[in-house]
Amino acid sequence: MRIVILLALFSFSLFAQLQDIEIKKAIVKIYSSAKEPNYKKPWISRISRSSGSGAVIGKNLILTNAHVVANTTFLEVQRFDITKRFIAHVVAVSHELDLALVTTEDKSFFNGIKPLKIGSLPHTEQKILVLGYPMGGKTLSVTSGVVSRIEHQRYVHSGEKFLAIQVDAAINPGNSGGPAISSGKIVGVVMQGITFSQNIGYLVPTVMIKHFLNDWKDGKIDGVPQLHFFISTLENPAIKRYYGLDSNQTGVLVDRIMPLGNSYNAVKKGDIILEINGKKVYDDGTIEFRKGEYTSAKYAVDLLQMGDSVKLKIWRNKKIVNVTVKLDKPNSKVWLVKSYQYDKDPTYFIYGGYIFSPLVENIIEGGKRKDCQIYNLLEKSATKEKQDQVIMLGVLADRSNRGNQGMYNYLPVKMNGKKIVSFKQFYNEMVNKKEGFIVLEDASNTQVVIDVKEALAREKHILKVYNIQYDRSKDLRK
Repeated sequence: MRIVILLALFSFSLFAQLQDIEIKKAIVKIYSSAKEPNYKKPWISRISRSSGSGAVIGKNLILTNAHVVANTTFLEVQRFDITKRFIAHVVAVSHELDLALVTTEDKSFFNGIKPLKIGSLPHTEQKILVLGYPMGGKTLSVTSGVVSRIEHQRYVHSGEKFLAIQVDAAINPGNSGGPAISSGKIVGVVMQGITFSQNIGYLVPTVMIKHFLNDWKDGKIDGVPQLHFFISTLENPAIKRYYGLDSNQTGVLVDRIMPLGNSYNAVKKGDIILEINGKKVYDDGTIEFRKGEYTSAKYAVDLLQMGDSVKLKIWRNKKIVNVTVKLDKPNSKVWLVKSYQYDKDPTYFIYGGYIFSPLVENIIEGGKRKDCQIYNLLEKSATKEKQDQVIMLGVLADRSNRGNQGMYNYLPVKMNGKKIVSFKQFYNEMVNKKEGFIVLEDASNTQVVIDVKEALAREKHILKVYNIQYDRSKDLRK
């Protein structure tokens, strides 16, 4: 009897070891060389090298983070059991969800690897293993922990909020893109940690991984749709009484609808959202995504694909109204300040030493160096009359722009008395003007006056002095 039990234990141990080896074979180290643009001086960039982790999840496909392969110029991958590096390239990327798919030129890289399966959303206190290639050594690292909490968190790479898994397993630079494993399946992808914290790390959960993979089925990434309105919670009893809600009704109040967004013609200011796709919205702006577990109500929309429709139950003028919203407008069109840019060079235009660019999040600094004038624009919506914001980054000092050399972060709203609608319109009007003056005005009526003939005459000299090859970015040179 003892022999049978020992044999059974030995067989189980051998099976666990074989399974462990199969999982380890599917964990990949990723080496990236990247060209990182300087958005304050958009004609220059720097080369950086870094490494991350990934996991083989399908036929010739490696899943990793978008930030591991962002702005990459050269990519290599290495297996757990082979020292050779293989040249690779990015197949699909969602900077929004911080996820990417990578493959190799030589498909023999995948020989003998059993792809890992994507599991379901784990539960709190569920045990997990984090595998990858963090700092501190060259070989595969394994750390263990549990799921601490599941809720919406800000994804650092994109600045957007989505569902995230917090774990207490040790996570360090280099772990990014590696999988968290539970019961032999991927339950999340390592995304970020909190510096100086006691083992607080975050994973992209499987629900968002599956969203990414489903989005890519047609060969392109459309992104995660949004309703594009701003809300207030209804935790104050007085406001609920004011709008005529009874004690059993819960929801959130719509404060503002983005003019170019999905909800503009369907939802109104003062509407109270009671349900999203049948999910009850609570007064604190959450929904129950699993029995006894709550997260941001936007989760009901996060699970949908671009082009889907969502049903809203609304309290409007003290009556229930049912509304259907088509989610077909991309997020890139609805904000005045466009979200973080990756895998492309910044757009810029130098005119008489003045450096102009469309305002994107890459330019905006937070913390102690925060420029409140610009930072506040992050909450502004785009409109048909103002689709994006032009910024004058600074001035390359020259005799033609004397007196303005110290100007930077100037935000023109008018040119020669005409409102600036977009950077494209601004650029076209600037290059088409051959004489006279260009008069720019900001919201405070501060003017910048440029003598066209003088600016054009000094252009080549300015570029030569500052060792700048082109007066405009590649996309404008086309």
